[in-house]
Amino acid sequence: MSVDVLISNLTNPVLLFFVLGIIASLVKSDLKIPDSSSKFISLYLLFAIGFKGGQELSHSEFNPEIIYSILFAIGLSVIVPLYTFYLLKRKIGTPNAGAIAAAYGSVSAVTFVTAVSFLENQGVSFGGHMVAIMAIMESPAIVVGVILIMLNDRTKEEKKSIGGILKHSLTSGSVLMLTGSLVIGLIADASQARGIEPFTTDIFKGFLSLFLLEMGMVTANRIKEFKKHGLFLFFFGIMVPLFNGMVVAYTSRFLTESEGNRFLFAILAAGASYIAVPATMKLAEPRADPGIYIPMALGITFPFNITIGMPIYYAVVQLF
Repeated sequence: MSVDVLISNLTNPVLLFFVLGIIASLVKSDLKIPDSSSKFISLYLLFAIGFKGGQELSHSEFNPEIIYSILFAIGLSVIVPLYTFYLLKRKIGTPNAGAIAAAYGSVSAVTFVTAVSFLENQGVSFGGHMVAIMAIMESPAIVVGVILIMLNDRTKEEKKSIGGILKHSLTSGSVLMLTGSLVIGLIADASQARGIEPFTTDIFKGFLSLFLLEMGMVTANRIKEFKKHGLFLFFFGIMVPLFNGMVVAYTSRFLTESEGNRFLFAILAAGASYIAVPATMKLAEPRADPGIYIPMALGITFPFNITIGMPIYYAVVQLF
């Protein structure tokens, strides 16, 4: 791994605001981003990345590589929940194992956005269809996680409707904003789309910095709650994403020659959802403890990926 790439990533202003958020929480500062502003920033990031991806996709030639990429992505969002569920089932029980499996099989939109910023700093291009792939990977993992819980649940509680779970996962706010913006960007007239380019592009990193500032504060608070669950889940939250990211960084070479696309595939495989999955699991499987799977995704996997993980995955992509 290039030391220059690691230093460049760790000194990225966007990431440094994440560190500032952690420090603010540790020193018990009264620094806070209002809830309404936080929700707006979240929606803005999903809108901007979706719209830009749709615009890029509209200029891309629809070829076999895109079809294979979509199939590869769906395969990842099914395989990762399967093996993680059975790794965890005996340790923490069926509901919690299913929720964590869904989280790690799904994707982290914010990690993806940070990875895009990383590629821009490295001057590496990527295909607009990768945004569509991110949106596609969100729901299958959630459905697989719930199905695994239903199949392995020995209680006689009422079974959840697969159709209802699928509907909720597809219509949750984050998924709908991302996919809707992608479609709008895809069909929008290019000359008209340039009119909102300053909003979707020029101020993007500023809003991302504010979002990561808040994520830093939330991370510091969540990790305190997580300590009582022991070291096994802590190491799981690092080693499983690291394994997924490195394997996909290598295997994606058989799918595409684009370094940017391969790197983003690795990030999607290594990320864990802390937005869509908790919202769905709250309805689908209320027995799953959010005090376990949210801190794992947000307090352990997310910081690891955006600091150490990204340079490692990028190094694997460059090596092969």
